[in-house]
Amino acid sequence: MARIELPLYTPRYVPTGSERAIIETSKGPVTVQLWGEDAPVTVGNFVELAARGFYDNLKFHARKADSVVAGGCPVTRAMGPAQVLAAVQGVIRGMHPGTGDARYTIIDEWQTNPRNHHGRGNICMAVKSAPNSGSCQFYFSLADQPEFDEQDTVFGQVVEGDELLDALAIGDAIVGIRIEGADEEALAEAIAQETPRPETPKEVMARLERERAERAAAKENAQ
Repeated sequence: MARIELPLYTPRYVPTGSERAIIETSKGPVTVQLWGEDAPVTVGNFVELAARGFYDNLKFHARKADSVVAGGCPVTRAMGPAQVLAAVQGVIRGMHPGTGDARYTIIDEWQTNPRNHHGRGNICMAVKSAPNSGSCQFYFSLADQPEFDEQDTVFGQVVEGDELLDALAIGDAIVGIRIEGADEEALAEAIAQETPRPETPKEVMARLERERAERAAAKENAQ
């Protein structure tokens, strides 16, 4: 089967620089000052997803002591806390928390962000192995981690609820994320439009067949 390439998305919402995210978790609220001026694409994407309700009822799916606690994977939406933990431990087959996305990716901004330093309480965009592979998953940095500075985009800082970072565990829920300080009119207009989606396997095969036919026709005409 042909590999499905995710489209690269540029958020329609342009941050004001004043946005705050109130991340309501099952352990309590964590308030994050978002750095819209330093990482406008990452913040714009996060704000749009939050406003769409994308993060509602997702679970934290990873925790590494003194390193990160991660969430934002849509695979976890229909899973209970015990299921997420069991899936992470490999007890449940066919469920893979940490592999989901928003059906698109965004550009990396760690190279252009002057505050891209991973420290305690920073919120960061999780990426896969390839460049520009961030989408919706994020993590809180639990310590100074300069080894991530040239890999993942830092896009905010926890300003309230820092103590909860030590309490969050695999399976804890993101009840919802509320955005304050946004341009409400611009945000409403941005989320009223559809986000890009990747081709389905059927569409991929049809496109490849068309391209093969076009190449064959061009070769025949050239002879």
